[in-house]
Amino acid sequence: MWLYQAAKRSIELFAGEKIKYTDITVDWLKRYETHLIGKGKSYVTLSMYTRCVMALMNEAKRTGVIKEAQYPFGKGQGRYDIPTGEGRKLALTMQQIKSIVTYSDGKETTERYRDMFFFSYLCSGINFGDMLQLRYRDIEDGEICWYRAKTKRKSKVKKKIQATITTEMQAIIDRWGNLDKSPDNLIFPYLTGNEDPLQEKKIIHDVTKRTNKRLKVIGKAVGVEGLTTYVARHSYATVLKRSGANIAYISESLGHSDLKTTENYLASFEKDERKKNAALLTNFE
Repeated sequence: MWLYQAAKRSIELFAGEKIKYTDITVDWLKRYETHLIGKGKSYVTLSMYTRCVMALMNEAKRTGVIKEAQYPFGKGQGRYDIPTGEGRKLALTMQQIKSIVTYSDGKETTERYRDMFFFSYLCSGINFGDMLQLRYRDIEDGEICWYRAKTKRKSKVKKKIQATITTEMQAIIDRWGNLDKSPDNLIFPYLTGNEDPLQEKKIIHDVTKRTNKRLKVIGKAVGVEGLTTYVARHSYATVLKRSGANIAYISESLGHSDLKTTENYLASFEKDERKKNAALLTNFE
């Protein structure tokens, strides 16, 4: 909800309050892009705001408010391809992960959000939205099974992701999970399962925000800058790659649609690794 409100304010500053669906053309989107970048906004912000516009246009197309020919988004000539926002991506070393997951300042809140971060890392880098919607019925024969909400919406072929429940994951479930382990109950007690989509999104956003706030404190204490919930997923993938895991396995466990997506995803982390390895070449001491 907050993101749509921020996008609405941004668009109204650019084009006024009365905007018709038919006003949203490829040319309009390009001018909006120029406007945002000219105001010093990042491509990450541009990507987020234009995806909000695309969601509204998708609904307009679905309900017949606009025709297919009036739909501006897509790849290729005559369409607007939303730029990919490349935020700073951080993948942790094993030593950094250890320092984070063993850190405690004696506060229960710190330990809870630290453990939620650790669970995300161990559970195939699951994002917080999917993690908070896991139910006890998703546990099958020592594994947690789920579908990524992101690919569930966009892909025709639905890929089930399966993650082995380690002793550490089970300990986190036992400590912070719902005590009533009935199959339909959510594992973690943040959602009730009765929220409408907007309420659900708000709660997930709030939990993620609180976790990131606590991770910032933890990161400062252990010397890791830029620690957020996303780092759990990035680190899961790179730790496996650096350990020699098969890229097809990494791709499947991340829920990617193809190997190329995984290769591009992993490549974005390797600059720091190359710099570190280059330094070894002149480490004469």
